[in-house]
Amino acid sequence: MWSSPLSWIVIAIALFWAVGAYNRLVRLRSAVVQAFGSLDAHLVRWLAMVGEFDAAQVTAGALDREAHSTLQGASTQLTVSLAVARARPLQGEPVAALSAACAVLDAVWLNLQPGADAEDARRKVAHWRARWDELRKPNEQAAQIFNDAVLHYNAALGQFPALMLAWAFGFTPARVLSIAPESHS
Repeated sequence: MWSSPLSWIVIAIALFWAVGAYNRLVRLRSAVVQAFGSLDAHLVRWLAMVGEFDAAQVTAGALDREAHSTLQGASTQLTVSLAVARARPLQGEPVAALSAACAVLDAVWLNLQPGADAEDARRKVAHWRARWDELRKPNEQAAQIFNDAVLHYNAALGQFPALMLAWAFGFTPARVLSIAPESHS
């Protein structure tokens, strides 16, 4: 039986099919990681803008102590979540934490109220809100590219040969990312 050419052909086809499926999974995993790299760069710019805003407002005395500490806490949460997700973009928990941190920072930002001299402070904050909105669009686009890569990868994990290989090599489904509250989606 094992010396039959038909047996060797079947074994060769199965082997090449498995290698092809594995290579496809690796390519899709790599696409998810690359898409996260782009998203990471956008989120770092977002954090830098928040840091600039915070420094400018503290210097000008436009933010009260509570607003300053809330913004700083949300920014720190996003920084930490981003660092963890950067190390493991294919795992669900870090990406879920990053989604939550983005939503928290967005909520804190939208609820910032100008301090003492309301009219002057509103004018100064309006510039920063415009910058926030400018950065939001590329962030959402980068998140969509990441989510598309995740969906392609997860779909491949559900197909027959890849399903067995994913189980054998410990590949698990990735999680999509939401960087804005539902009202902005």
